[in-house]
Amino acid sequence: MSTPAISVRRIGIIGVAVTIALFGVGLLWAKWMPYTDKIATLTDTHHWSGKSVFLASGQPGAAPTTHGAWAFWEAYFQSVWKAIVVAVVVAAAIEVFVPRRWLVGLFARRTAFGQGALAGLAATPSMMCTCCTAPVAIGLRRRGAPLGATVAYWLANPLLNPAVLAFIALTLPWQFIATRLVVGVLVVLGAAMLANKLMTRGQPTAFATDSDEIDTPRIGNVLGRFGLTLAKYLAILVPEYAVLVLLTGWFSGWLSNFAGLDRAAGPIALLAIGLVGAALVIPTGGEIPVIIGLLTAGASLGVVGTLLITLPALSLPSMVMVARTMTWQVTAAIATLVIAGGLLAVGVLTAIA
Repeated sequence: MSTPAISVRRIGIIGVAVTIALFGVGLLWAKWMPYTDKIATLTDTHHWSGKSVFLASGQPGAAPTTHGAWAFWEAYFQSVWKAIVVAVVVAAAIEVFVPRRWLVGLFARRTAFGQGALAGLAATPSMMCTCCTAPVAIGLRRRGAPLGATVAYWLANPLLNPAVLAFIALTLPWQFIATRLVVGVLVVLGAAMLANKLMTRGQPTAFATDSDEIDTPRIGNVLGRFGLTLAKYLAILVPEYAVLVLLTGWFSGWLSNFAGLDRAAGPIALLAIGLVGAALVIPTGGEIPVIIGLLTAGASLGVVGTLLITLPALSLPSMVMVARTMTWQVTAAIATLVIAGGLLAVGVLTAIA
């Protein structure tokens, strides 16, 4: 017996409700409850108990080894696997369940600034790292969300994460939270405007997919498309992500020798640190133990200021994952903007220190 037919509008309402429910329950499990406990602990101790994920592969400056790569891979995925599950499921739900015209109507503000501001605010509850945000950003883009809004959502998750902002406020001097907020907002809004400016007239608003529209009145067909879309994410994006993290972990010990880079004073050294920070991959809040360790070791404000922005905002795996839907040109331009934001953070942090 075939599934009963119902109105397209009703299917859209059900789809949006299911997507919101999946996101809410998933975030409660993966983010909100763990971070609430973490904030309560930090409120009492003001001490970050975890260590840098880069130390899993050996001391900073350690030569690349297979053992170190696997150790980094295991430590990283132990921290993020819940968020990855939520991100992939929600990305598939957005791509299938949310009507395109509703999503476009929500984010298609009159200006790129408006897109960036709205998407930045929408990103704050999800509190994901850059890599875990990537599947959701891909789902948004494929479903028709404007490029500026998609980029802003992708960057605002790690840069304006309210839990991480609370972590910073509770473990580092006030100058760090002030710098992160000011520069983070500027980077998110600037990236939205830059992405829209770079989008060429011939570039499609969204990528065509099997779930291009909810144009069938049968729930069974919609569920089938959701299963197919989710399977594609699991079969393509997740293995790609895992391999890219492993490759990044292979070089993480060597690349994370920020103290060595600090000895080469000057803007070239800071630019190198910005590039490395934008390439390395960390879990949510992973920049905090790195910065605390560097400050303890006597690193300059230039080093920690740069990493305060570039380390959480981007990673090589994240950029590779989103480049197919955002284009390599836009992705490279956003990476350049983020590194410039890291250098701006150095100036802000130095000025108020």
